[in-house]
Amino acid sequence: MPTTEDLRKEEKIDKVIPFIPEGDFYFSKGVQAFHKKKFDIAIKWIKKAVEMSPNEALYHCQMSIIYTEIGAYHLANQILTKVLSEFDDSYIDCYYLIANNYAHLGLLQDAKKYTKSYLEKSPDGYFKEEATNLLTVLELDEDDDWLFEEEDELLIYQETAFYHLERQEWEQALILLEEMMTIFPNHIAAKHEYSYALFFSGEREEAVTLEEQWLKEEPQSLFSQTNLAIFYYEQKQAELYQKHIASIKNVFPIHEQQKLRVATTLARTGLYREAYDRFMSLSKSELKGHVSYYYWYSLASFHVASEAKALDLWKEGSKRHSILKEKTHPWLHE
Repeated sequence: MPTTEDLRKEEKIDKVIPFIPEGDFYFSKGVQAFHKKKFDIAIKWIKKAVEMSPNEALYHCQMSIIYTEIGAYHLANQILTKVLSEFDDSYIDCYYLIANNYAHLGLLQDAKKYTKSYLEKSPDGYFKEEATNLLTVLELDEDDDWLFEEEDELLIYQETAFYHLERQEWEQALILLEEMMTIFPNHIAAKHEYSYALFFSGEREEAVTLEEQWLKEEPQSLFSQTNLAIFYYEQKQAELYQKHIASIKNVFPIHEQQKLRVATTLARTGLYREAYDRFMSLSKSELKGHVSYYYWYSLASFHVASEAKALDLWKEGSKRHSILKEKTHPWLHE
């Protein structure tokens, strides 16, 4: 038979209201993390908020803003477009946010279209000044709309192919690159990215043959030199590898993308000191959208600087690129 004390305990338990967090709780945690620039944590909290309250458009919009902050512009626009389709014009600010993302991607026609839509729908809206300034910039070259259209299409191909290459999704990249080579035959990078994807998809002999052929046609091609250095290194053909890496060591490009190509090639082939020096001279602000920047820079830092620096780079890269969270530190594979 229960005692008086037992009955009191049972009564007390009955009066306790369990704490079950709702969407607002997770959302506020996510916003706090966002303001502290802890983007990976912010994404986790906002995702929980969305799970709890999937019909709360504000949560989706905040998620898109975080993705914009880390450079995932396509992903941000997917979310914003979904919000507009489900909530009509209840969240007009989405038009400006989409325009801003398209501008970052270089898709100027799309950016202009969404900026105009925002100003038409909300002439005195929160982003009025920003949208007006953006439209002014976009309309500077209004007479060259036909160039914009071709440029936009090329950039879409580039961004999508780049996405698959960075994630080592070779088959998807090859399909896009084949189309690019047909539609934009003068776009030199596409054919070299094609041979690179071909090599790592297993068609090594064909990839090497293509690059050797292209190098004969253009002996100064940095694309061919870097690809062949990597190909021969992977195939343990030391003499041929040394021939191409020697040429690369004497090249100091002007453009950041080419500088990154040289740095990653040196790191990929075990020349960590040379790679580290090249990485140190790169502009992080221009290359933070590249997974390869963080992956190979961290490996070079591990061998030349310190494990602490390597880990810091890896942590920073993981905040910007979720794919790195799925990988182990590269120095553990050696």
